Amino acid sequence: MPVQDPSFPLSLEFFPPKTAEGMVKLRGQRQALYALKPEFCSVTFGAGGSTQEGTFATVAEILAEGVPAASHFSCIGATRATVRAQLETLRAMGVKQLVALRGDLPSGYGAGGEFQYASDLVAFIRAETGDAFRLEVACYPEVHPQARSPEADLQAYVAKVQAGADSAITQYFYSADAYFRFVEEARAAGADIPVVPGIMPIGSSTQLMRFSDACGAEIPRWIRLRLQGFGDDVASIKSFGLDVVTALCEQLRRGGAPGLHFYTMNQSAATLEIAKRLGLGG
Repeated sequence: MPVQDPSFPLSLEFFPPKTAEGMVKLRGQRQALYALKPEFCSVTFGAGGSTQEGTFATVAEILAEGVPAASHFSCIGATRATVRAQLETLRAMGVKQLVALRGDLPSGYGAGGEFQYASDLVAFIRAETGDAFRLEVACYPEVHPQARSPEADLQAYVAKVQAGADSAITQYFYSADAYFRFVEEARAAGADIPVVPGIMPIGSSTQLMRFSDACGAEIPRWIRLRLQGFGDDVASIKSFGLDVVTALCEQLRRGGAPGLHFYTMNQSAATLEIAKRLGLGG
């Protein structure tokens, strides 16, 4: 049986819907998930800041619902002046937490902008705003897909920590060993901030394969084969996914992870069920 610990920290991630219907649906999903008493909810930013307006609007709604909200903040293509203005907007909204990222390049987009790395953005935010924001950064237990090498990826992470990051949220993964190895290597390299595992519930095998191929997350062979074996049996895929992800979360918690950050995909059912099985939230 899992250890009952309702106080174990959980956080949730959403993306800004593209339609009015999507916004209405997300409000309902959020209300259901608030039963978990999340420490905060983060809202993603599109490639090159393409969803900034939707991101800030969703963040404002979450704050109005009485829940702390963290805005993703991407620096691709940005200038110091645009970042400064966005930071002022967020401060005025009452945002106290940011997820500071380099961000993804939109298709056909040159690098541009005045920031090359996320560490540059973290350093700039600290210089401009001091401790006004708690700064989360991303990390990749299985190595960023664009990294030159695992060593270079680790050094990029260390640079973000040295620039002033408060804590980190990982890319999702399905190997607890990869997470614990990363944390150990990061600490040995002098990056000793909390590293919160990012958790992706499994609801669709085709969606999971597509996301994982795009972002470099490994799907262990045994999981991939089991998912393929279920074919179009959605109920079996979801049941298997709940078992796999619940077991992963339990491993992480027992091993000392400081919390769990759920990539909800704007859905509530899987995250609620996993949290229930773990005895978490509320």
